[in-house]
Amino acid sequence: MKPLGTGDPLRLGPYRLLGVLGEGGMGKVYVGQDAKGTVAAVKVLRPELTDEANLARRFVREAQAATAVTSKGVARVLGTDTEGGRPWIATEFLAGPTLDEAVEAYGPFDEPALRALAASIAHTLADIHATGLIHRDLKPPNIVLTSAGPRVIDFGIARPEHGLTLTSTGQVPVTPGYGAPEQVLGRRVAPSADVFSLGAVLVYAASGHRAYEASHIAALQYKVVHDEPDLTGVPEPLRHLIAPCLAKDPAARPAPARIAAAFAPPRGAERAWRRGPVNQAIKERESGLHELTAATLPDGGSGRPVTRRRLVTGLAAGGVVLAAGGGAAAAWWPRGPEQTQKRVDLFAFPPAVKTPMAHVLNADDGDLIVGGSPKELWGPVEVLADDTPAPLPVRDVIVFGARGGGIAAHNVVDGKRRWAVQDLKATGRYLSLSDRLIAAVDNKGTLRTFVASTGEPRWTADAEADSLLAADDTAVYVLTKDHRLRAVGRSDAKIRWTASLAAPFRTKVNPPGVIAHSRLVLGTVDGSVLAVDTANGHRVWDVRDQSDSFIRPACYGSTVYLNGKTMTARRIADGKELWTVRKRSLLNETGIEWGPVTATADGLYVTHQAYLDSESTYPDKWKPGDGSPAFQIRGASNIGTPVVLQGNGLWAVEGDAWYQVNAASAEDGTPVWTYKLPESERRWIVADGNRVFVMNDAALYALPVF
Repeated sequence: MKPLGTGDPLRLGPYRLLGVLGEGGMGKVYVGQDAKGTVAAVKVLRPELTDEANLARRFVREAQAATAVTSKGVARVLGTDTEGGRPWIATEFLAGPTLDEAVEAYGPFDEPALRALAASIAHTLADIHATGLIHRDLKPPNIVLTSAGPRVIDFGIARPEHGLTLTSTGQVPVTPGYGAPEQVLGRRVAPSADVFSLGAVLVYAASGHRAYEASHIAALQYKVVHDEPDLTGVPEPLRHLIAPCLAKDPAARPAPARIAAAFAPPRGAERAWRRGPVNQAIKERESGLHELTAATLPDGGSGRPVTRRRLVTGLAAGGVVLAAGGGAAAAWWPRGPEQTQKRVDLFAFPPAVKTPMAHVLNADDGDLIVGGSPKELWGPVEVLADDTPAPLPVRDVIVFGARGGGIAAHNVVDGKRRWAVQDLKATGRYLSLSDRLIAAVDNKGTLRTFVASTGEPRWTADAEADSLLAADDTAVYVLTKDHRLRAVGRSDAKIRWTASLAAPFRTKVNPPGVIAHSRLVLGTVDGSVLAVDTANGHRVWDVRDQSDSFIRPACYGSTVYLNGKTMTARRIADGKELWTVRKRSLLNETGIEWGPVTATADGLYVTHQAYLDSESTYPDKWKPGDGSPAFQIRGASNIGTPVVLQGNGLWAVEGDAWYQVNAASAEDGTPVWTYKLPESERRWIVADGNRVFVMNDAALYALPVF
């Protein structure tokens, strides 16, 4: 929570305002408290917008819609005033994480929890529709998990049935990937639009990924209208229940009451998703809410009132307030002094922090000149070790091997050091564990973990590790000093299994690997590939002589993509070849080298040699289904460096003799800009949070995206 600033009101109606929860284009959200001690999230229309009739009417509609719905599954409206100079809506302050926070921090829901979630939200949608309204913006950030069950929030774009989706400016105010096809197309909608959104929400809750994914918004909206959803990771018994919700034809979608009956959670299942870490998060936030309420009552538990400045200072030191759902509710995560004094639980971690998103440049707004060169967000900073692996962005930090030894994490926003640990072996690599922990190894072979955002140490394991290979939800997989594979449990730091490698692979495994569907796929220094079962480390399948040099496998869904002499797609479960592409040369059809593949739902991006024995290397986009070409990305790229997708662009780094970063449109591969680099021996690029990070020898840069 931020303190009140210049121009912020001190009181609205019966609510004394204590601080700012968040703000958006239309208004601000404050935390307020009335004379009885009731805490509320108070959303206020920005004063400069009160004279704009359309926005003022929209705010009044939001207040009316939120007030009209009395279901126990929504955030209860405590009061509104839409007639005064500062229109406001006060809703109850919900203590709990949003659905996206819970999935990001603790992983997808199991089947009983998902059934309970689906049935609860379906009942709530039935209540909303019974009032004649359509929510129109159901998505994970608009669902708060509380001890009383899921609560739907934010009626900012709710409308009566059959209202147009388009705003007065012709925009479609829906969240890409969750709005129904008819909303994307700007057509009139019915309650069935909310059912589509519910289906997309359930796919995310069950699998941890969206039903529709694409590299930019236009492609994503196209998929919503034309393509089938990606149900990978959704439990098989639930697929036939969720799929009808995502039907393109609104008439084919089931009604909420039918959905609630179909999911029919078993007795007691409504408590399933509230056990474990999610339940603990809810309890901690409820405790924080109680402390907040007690602290601001007239006696404050101590006989004297607590000033606003003392409260804000205390909250800033002891907790973080997160705005939820555009301000219709809020959740508080306490970190008080009494917690830090307790013995640290090495297996208890805070949720992954939010990624601070950078501004996406737009040529129409004058942010960039096509054909020009971008200005760095920050850098270059000379902080990288000569032998560092590729930098690793993890939410609000970027991790790398540090100059002078060990590893370090710098802030992604300004490039300043956040934390560092000296006695770690950077060449042993580092991994993100669910974006909450960083795993690394020291010179003694000990596997060590740290809170990603702060560097606070957590559990360790004497794994005799030489390097880290990959991690999944249950284990970290390492290559030992004596060239064996080993799995270390993430929940207890105990060794789960150790497996020897067959002679053709012993001493040759070269990290990193990829993991999916209980398979760990590894490349070797001499161009072979090995897939092992993550349950025991036993070989499942292998490919020999895929390349003359290093293989870097890539995976999307249930398919693994291999570079080398060909670009090949194989089923990750058993290694069955799905298709292979051999790039034709002027001299012959074999021998051309392919670089590492970047795999997404709608495209494969890979650099290849132009001709046999040629040093010219160019990236292309290929179709994942059959390996057919989509378009050439105009501009060269290092063959050993993957193409990066971020914002609306494709990014590649080029070495001798140009030394530059090339950026092209993700829509058709046309060049947009270049960024010149000093001559160097080692280059790499990674991206996250609308930033592209460039490693150029010891220098690290952050570039904007378009």
